[in-house]
Amino acid sequence: METRTMTLAKYKTLGNSGLRVSPLCLGTMTFGEQWGWGSSAEESKRILDRYLVLGGNFLDTANIYTKGYSEHFIGEYFANKTGCASNHPRDRVVIATKFMGNMYLGDPNGGGAGRKAVINACEESLRRLRTDYIDLYWAHFWDQFTPLEEMVRAMDDLVRSGKVRYIGLSDHPAWVVAHCQHLLKEIKGTPLIALQIEYSLAQRTVEAELTPMARHFGLGVTPWSPLRAGLLSGNITRTTWPAESTRMQKNSPHLTEKNFKIIDELMAISEELAASPAQVAIRWLMQKPGVVSPIIGARSVAQLEDNAKAASIVLSDQHMKRLDEVSAVTHPFPYDFVQGVKANILGGTEVNGEARPAWDLAPATDAERF
Repeated sequence: METRTMTLAKYKTLGNSGLRVSPLCLGTMTFGEQWGWGSSAEESKRILDRYLVLGGNFLDTANIYTKGYSEHFIGEYFANKTGCASNHPRDRVVIATKFMGNMYLGDPNGGGAGRKAVINACEESLRRLRTDYIDLYWAHFWDQFTPLEEMVRAMDDLVRSGKVRYIGLSDHPAWVVAHCQHLLKEIKGTPLIALQIEYSLAQRTVEAELTPMARHFGLGVTPWSPLRAGLLSGNITRTTWPAESTRMQKNSPHLTEKNFKIIDELMAISEELAASPAQVAIRWLMQKPGVVSPIIGARSVAQLEDNAKAASIVLSDQHMKRLDEVSAVTHPFPYDFVQGVKANILGGTEVNGEARPAWDLAPATDAERF
C-alpha cells in the first residue's frame, strides 16, 4: 500500500463558510482526450489516486469539460470506490462543478443562467457524477442575457433542495458578483462563498477590483491557470521550448518581454530555493491575500507531484517583493489615481504599514492654513 504523505493536508475554510478544502485544488479539465489533448483514463486515474494520497480533497470540473467526460470520469471513479454507506469515499471529497456552457447545440436553453437551463444542467451533472449532491456549484461565466435575480434564485433553490451545498461565481465582473451577493441577502438566500478567476504572475489585473471585492464579501478565491497555460512552468524560457506538445503556442500573445522578465526572476528564485519555477509561481499565488486554493491541472502524475510541492515551500518577503515588482501592472482609473493621492491622505504619517512623504502642496505650518 502506498504511503500517505499528506503534503496537501493543511486545510483551509473556503471563504466565509465552514467548508474545508485543501490548499491546492485539482482541476480536471485535463481528464479525457475528447478535446484532442489531455490525459487518458488510465493516467487520469493515477493522477486522482495520487492527489488523494497527498491529502487533497478539492476537485474542480464543469459540465462542458471534455464534452462531459470529466464529470463522468469522476462519477465512475468514486462509484467504484468501496466504503461504508455513512462514510463513502465520495463524501470525503469536495466536488465543485459548473453550469453555463451549452451542451446541446441548437437549443437556446441548453446553456446559460436561465432557471430552465440551471436546473437541467444540475440534474445532468448529478447524473454524470453519480452523486446526490454537488458540494460547490459555480456559475461558470457571466450570462448577459439573463437577469441576475433569476440566476441567483435558481442557485439558491438548488441549495434549499439539497442538491447543492454551496454556491460561487466564476469569471464574472466585480460589480456583478457584488450585486448577486446583495440579491441573495435580500431574499435571505445562501450567500456566495467563493470566486474563481484567472490569476497568476502573468495575469494580475484582477487585483484592481476582483480580489479586494472578494475579501470584502468573504469570498475565497480559487485562481485558475496559475501557470498561465504553462508559460510559468519553467519549460519555456528565452532560449528553450518544450519538446512535447504544449497549449502555449510559439505565436502566443503572452510571449512578451515583460513575461520573459517574470520567467527570468522565477528561474533565479527557484535556483535559490532548490524548487521548480512552477512551484515558485504557484507559491507566490498561495501567499497572496484572499487566495485559498489555486487550481492546478496535471496531465501526468509527475506534473502533479511537482506542482503539489508548492505547498511545502515558503517565499520570503524579499522573494515576494521581487516577484511583485517584476510582474507589476498598471490598474485602471480610479485605482491608479487613488494610489497617487495617498500622500494627500496620510499627511506625512504611516498607517497600517504604509508611509508617504508629506504632500508638497499641503500647508506646512499653522500660519499657512486658512
